[in-house]
Amino acid sequence: MSARTITLDDSLYAYILEHALREPPILARLRAETAAMREANMQIAPEQGQFMALLVELIGARRTLEVGTFTGYSALCVALALPADGRVVACDISETFTAVARRYWAEAGVADKIDLHLAPAVETLERLLAEGGAGTFDFMFIDADKESYDAYYEYGLRLIRPGGLIAIDNVLWNGAVADPARDDKETAAIRALNDKVREDRRVSMSLVPIGDGLMLARRR
Repeated sequence: MSARTITLDDSLYAYILEHALREPPILARLRAETAAMREANMQIAPEQGQFMALLVELIGARRTLEVGTFTGYSALCVALALPADGRVVACDISETFTAVARRYWAEAGVADKIDLHLAPAVETLERLLAEGGAGTFDFMFIDADKESYDAYYEYGLRLIRPGGLIAIDNVLWNGAVADPARDDKETAAIRALNDKVREDRRVSMSLVPIGDGLMLARRR
């Protein structure tokens, strides 16, 4: 029993990866290639990818949305968990990073499940709404520019069906959210969103201390 979430030291984290991670080889290779990049810190943790795949299965998701794709690890985790007719709409602005993603999606046999939109995410989300997409998505993952998190969250509440789930990454921001000395715009935006979701009666919520913190908001 524990009255609070326990701290993960290196040995305990290694135990989790060894005994609880079911990571297909293709995901491991994508993670390894991404780890060699200068921007490697933008990669989600493998146990978080597995957790998100489980969430997608639990809610019976078929149509999902992602804001911030990077090299495609999270989209691949979700796509592999979707049924044959499942779809991921992925939003990003980098042709360089998503070129890596496309290679692995094709190799994994899920490229036909993922619709990648290379444009500012707000433009893509607006277009989805204009095309009748309101309330048609089951799951949304947000992992992009932090100052736009509030906007992405509000779009998500319009695009996700009742009972659908929004997952927001980096909500602990490597501990900065709890550091009064941190007053940069990104940290302030994440703090504001955390407070907003906590008080938002449009959703049920839980902040899960996995990876860099994952906020889960289920639309009521």
